[in-house]
Amino acid sequence: MRSADVWASPIGAYLRLRLRLTGRLLREVGAVRLTLLLPFLFMSVGQALAVATVHPRGRWAVPVVVAWLLLSVHRQRSDYRFLATTAPSFRTWLAWEYALLALPVAVVLVAGRAYGPAALLLALAPLVAWAPPSGEDRASRRRWRSPFRSEAFEWVSGMRATKGLWLWPVLVGLAGWQRASPLAPLAALLVWLLVLACYGTAEPVSMLALAARSPKQFLRRRLRLGLSYAAASAAPFWALLVSGPAGWGGALAVAVSWLALVALFVVAKYAFYPNETHFRTTQGLVLSIVLLLLGHPLYPVLLLVAAVGLPWQSRRRLQQFIGYK
Repeated sequence: MRSADVWASPIGAYLRLRLRLTGRLLREVGAVRLTLLLPFLFMSVGQALAVATVHPRGRWAVPVVVAWLLLSVHRQRSDYRFLATTAPSFRTWLAWEYALLALPVAVVLVAGRAYGPAALLLALAPLVAWAPPSGEDRASRRRWRSPFRSEAFEWVSGMRATKGLWLWPVLVGLAGWQRASPLAPLAALLVWLLVLACYGTAEPVSMLALAARSPKQFLRRRLRLGLSYAAASAAPFWALLVSGPAGWGGALAVAVSWLALVALFVVAKYAFYPNETHFRTTQGLVLSIVLLLLGHPLYPVLLLVAAVGLPWQSRRRLQQFIGYK
């Protein structure tokens, strides 16, 4: 099928619609945030791909990680049921979309002469379209009892959606297997931090109203719950750092920095509540700054702006929804 025929087909109409929606989301994010976010995002992704491509095993991890990210997004699609009821061939449309999303990564792999991983990525990405959405396994949902308090709904629903409780022992096992290198627990902590993207979902406004406390008290409670679970889940990785070359000093510095990043994720969510696009881009910006600008002269200034500005903005934003001073 020629490219002109593809764009004139129903698949092309769907892809054009997705492009329009993406453009609208970018306009909602705003030019200022995009100017700050996109360079850091491209640098972080590009650096990770460059490192993985030259590594004999890391290059094969790229298609698996990208397919897993696409699967996580696919299972949470809000338009899945609409597409299923209006377009019988919607899975083919989704397969094209996921293949196009994976294409830039495949091009980078080919440029690094990782031909096998590039072919595997282009084979895995379209297959994601045939995975069921997270809402279809309701029977297993009834049997699954969360170890987290219902108030910490991000952990309850997020761990179920991302299969975090299954991933956590795998990360602990891999980090313990490579405990001689401090990079193993650090990489596991980074992956676990990405699992905590469950803080990128906004709860209904009614849940804020039922909290019946001031914005300051509400934020303290959210931070206390989130940081408690985050610390408990990250403790094995810190223990591996203590027993390795990093020692107590290195492990303590990593623990404090990691928990501070989780706290910034939480306050960034409420700084732009309930606009998920805005606070997700802000969370991505914070993560990019922390990972890429460490040691840069502007790093302390940007971190100070985030640490002071986001809590202030979050209390100001919550005041619009919680009527207590």
